[in-house]
Amino acid sequence: MAGPPPPAPAAPPPGPDAQAGGLRTALAGTTTRGRSFLAAGLAAAACSYILGQPDLLRVGMLLAALPLVCAAVLHRTRYRVGGSRRLSPARVPAGSEARVHLRLENVSRLPTGLLMLQDRLPYVLGPRPRFVLDRVEPGGKREVTYRVRSDLRGRYPLGPLQLRLSDPFGMCEMTRSFSAYDTLTVVPRTEALAPVRLAGEATGYGDGRHRTLALAGEDDVIPRGYRHGDDLRRVHWRSTAKYGELMVRREEQPQRAGCTVLLDTRRDAYTGSGPDSPFEWAVSGAASVALHMLERGYTVRLLTDGGELGTGVDGALNTRGGESADAAGILLDTLAVIDHSERDTVSAAYDVLRGGHEGLLVAFFGDLDEEQAALAARMRQRTAAAVAFVTDPAVWAPRPGAPGGAYGTAGAAGADRVRQLREAGWTVLSVPPGTAMGDVWREAGDQAGQLAAAARGGEG
Repeated sequence: MAGPPPPAPAAPPPGPDAQAGGLRTALAGTTTRGRSFLAAGLAAAACSYILGQPDLLRVGMLLAALPLVCAAVLHRTRYRVGGSRRLSPARVPAGSEARVHLRLENVSRLPTGLLMLQDRLPYVLGPRPRFVLDRVEPGGKREVTYRVRSDLRGRYPLGPLQLRLSDPFGMCEMTRSFSAYDTLTVVPRTEALAPVRLAGEATGYGDGRHRTLALAGEDDVIPRGYRHGDDLRRVHWRSTAKYGELMVRREEQPQRAGCTVLLDTRRDAYTGSGPDSPFEWAVSGAASVALHMLERGYTVRLLTDGGELGTGVDGALNTRGGESADAAGILLDTLAVIDHSERDTVSAAYDVLRGGHEGLLVAFFGDLDEEQAALAARMRQRTAAAVAFVTDPAVWAPRPGAPGGAYGTAGAAGADRVRQLREAGWTVLSVPPGTAMGDVWREAGDQAGQLAAAARGGEG
């Protein structure tokens, strides 16, 4: 990560109207001590006039001038203090901590008085952090750090940074708010998954990948720039002479296998809320599978029951053509803000899948009624392999009156839906609460291997 950004430059001197308004604000910020000095000075001046004591007038003028001078100096100082914020990192998994670095710089020729920094945070990130700085010398810098943490996914704004200034005599206090905001993205928790082989998706892993010839024949005559390690025998001399730099012929290009991750977001399909809810488990599972497939060389498409996530083709978020790290960031940022939908059907996702033959389909379903289970069963016809993880509300919902809020057992309807999907060719696992994604992923690989072995035995 790059070093800390430079502090925000000091604001230019305000215009006459702003100066007048700023001075009025400065006078309004006088403390009890400042108002007492001002009142004592006015009283001394009045007494000197009544009693005819010129020395008392001097004392009164000094007492009254001190808070006014402090207010004027503080008014100028607040435009000569710069502040900045840096997040490390700016994207964290739920339940992990991020550090926020605040930097303050005094760009004036005068030292500051007492300073108090306060950063605004959403309540889910914790209480507002406050820091007190005694004095900052001319040209001096101060850095402070605090931590934030959230168990809930989302994008959270940090800021604006507020700075409360005080003069050395405690006569006046002023507050300045910086305009800059930063955003902390809390993404779903993910697990590292083991490389398992699922029936029909062998093309996604290493040696099993298909390769297709380039469109122009055995070698694509469209050249590209030379890269370190390219075979010099593939130099295309005509293009090299034309462009003035070393060009090589493109060889056959590998065709990357595809994987579609389907996340059911229907509100009625899940029970409960919070970090331990079945919906959050499904979101984390979808993120884990998507990252795992990207690491294995797949192109990943992310769908919901509505068939859209706001960007992409046909409502899908495509990572084709991008680097794996960039694609992973897009997927995590998308899943960080995904929420329940008000839909009652997965038909839109079925329509997207019906548009073409998919490779591997990994689905995370909530509660499926008979109609939705039938739609899901038909999705299998357009895929080479399909794996479903089902969070049955009957399993995740606590039984009323049970000791310790014990969870229920799978209902008959849920078992029928699982059986219906298996008969359609899905590899299906019903997920109980507290299950690690890595465990059910390995179980899915074992189940898929058993189904493939049974199919080969039946053909024999």
